[in-house]
Amino acid sequence: MYAVMFYDADPNARPEDFQRLVEAYPRHHAYLEEFAAGGDVVMIGTFGDPATQGSMAVFRSREAAERFRSGDPFVVEGLVRFSRIQDWDPIVFAER
Repeated sequence: MYAVMFYDADPNARPEDFQRLVEAYPRHHAYLEEFAAGGDVVMIGTFGDPATQGSMAVFRSREAAERFRSGDPFVVEGLVRFSRIQDWDPIVFAER
């Protein structure tokens, strides 16, 4: 069972809130790279316009998603106001 974590965009966010995310991104990216080295992240990325649509990540387990979220600078620094983790049981098709 995988886990999908969503960071939802704050509909009340101001441009300066997004700027704080941009400034924190290097810390978030370094944390992600270190965390991903353990093999618990399957994929991660933003939606078309992250300022209004947010982002998501797929983890190999709920525990991994919770562990990532608890140490992510975006969360620790109070830059993500809305997040959720959902268990996901996908059907995976072979590449053709």
